[in-house]
Amino acid sequence: MDPAPDTRLIVALDVPNALSGLALAERLGPQVGFYKIGLGMLTGGGLALANELKDEHGKRIFLDLKLFDIGATIEAAVRGLAQFNLDFLTVHGDPHVVRAAAEGAAGSTMKILAVTILTSLDRADLDAGLIAPGDIPDLVATRAGRAFDAGADGVIASPQEAAMIRALPEANGRLIVTPGVRPTGSALGDQKRVATPAQAITDGADHIVVGRPIWAADDPAAAAADILASLP
Repeated sequence: MDPAPDTRLIVALDVPNALSGLALAERLGPQVGFYKIGLGMLTGGGLALANELKDEHGKRIFLDLKLFDIGATIEAAVRGLAQFNLDFLTVHGDPHVVRAAAEGAAGSTMKILAVTILTSLDRADLDAGLIAPGDIPDLVATRAGRAFDAGADGVIASPQEAAMIRALPEANGRLIVTPGVRPTGSALGDQKRVATPAQAITDGADHIVVGRPIWAADDPAAAAADILASLP
């Protein structure tokens, strides 16, 4: 029997469609037990893939949709998604969104993760979007605290803010999931606030999300194995 996978690693299936995602999951094999399916694959059969990986292959699933809308719509959407018995779902970290999502997920085991500030953004991007002034780590910590108070089970934040969030009293018992993780020597791609997998875990992340450094590798299984071996 294969040993249980280390589900601290979540592999982002940022590929065009469900067939490609399933093929990648098969290449990665039993060492990877947790997958992220995002908005980009939703029209390519992403929800069907999520259900297949969950129900037929025993994988954990993180549905990364970053939902944002009025409360009633969020609550209805989350209630509908909760019936699929998925593990994580992202919504934007605005308190009214988080509260509605928590209501929609009530009675299920699906965890609501709040997006603080996207890891692809820097201060210039926030200025362009008329976001309040201040250093990004401070804004992330404030948004994380407010999301926890609104009922989030965890937050999405860059690894550079993981330690600050973990130190918040409100973060006790909550999840920190970090995208923007890049093994040493990897290209940054579209990420601007990054750290290595080991550093992210050391700084307080419960899960790291890695996409391109695995699916774009010549040997994705070996790339995943190297990341898993590097975790403390």
